[in-house]
Amino acid sequence: MIHGFKIHPDDNVATLLVDAGPGPVVVGGPAAPADLTLAAAIELGHKVALADIPAGAAIVKFGVSIGLASRDVHRGEWVHLHNCRSRFDARSSTLDVHTGATTDTRYE
Repeated sequence: MIHGFKIHPDDNVATLLVDAGPGPVVVGGPAAPADLTLAAAIELGHKVALADIPAGAAIVKFGVSIGLASRDVHRGEWVHLHNCRSRFDARSSTLDVHTGATTDTRYE
């Protein structure tokens, strides 16, 4: 069973096709399926690191940078707002990790 999918050969993240982990999963994509061990449970549609990504390095999906690692991200780790930031929006690192809602501005 394929649990996740790597879209482009240059990607360093894959998208999960099912809720999975922690533990072993199989990631499909442009190359032969690869085994990966998730560090924690990750939900369907979320990204997982396919390799260690140092702080400041590009998070690559679709063959393009979708953000920067805000800290070291380890292979098998969930990649989301808590460890990925935008190159264009300084506020991206203040968003709620689960809802994406702003935490620095109150809307009434």
